[in-house]
Amino acid sequence: MYLSIGNDMAVRESSVVGIFDLDNTSTSKRTREFLSNAESEGQVVPCDDLPKAFVVTAEYGMDRVYLTSLSSSTLEKRMK
Repeated sequence: MYLSIGNDMAVRESSVVGIFDLDNTSTSKRTREFLSNAESEGQVVPCDDLPKAFVVTAEYGMDRVYLTSLSSSTLEKRMK
């Protein structure tokens, strides 16, 4: 199955490592470092609107961070 994450994008549910709220997690120094490192390595897929959450995936040996304008609770509900 696929999870629609907005902006006409979808990811495989089996590849989702985690769904994180950007406001709550960005206060952590480790999260900011993780996002900064992912951006410098070209692993971040941006969204067109103001991002509210990010989805971390791992598939075929490639990690990706998808920024999304959907809230983490909406994405969690879509996973069920």
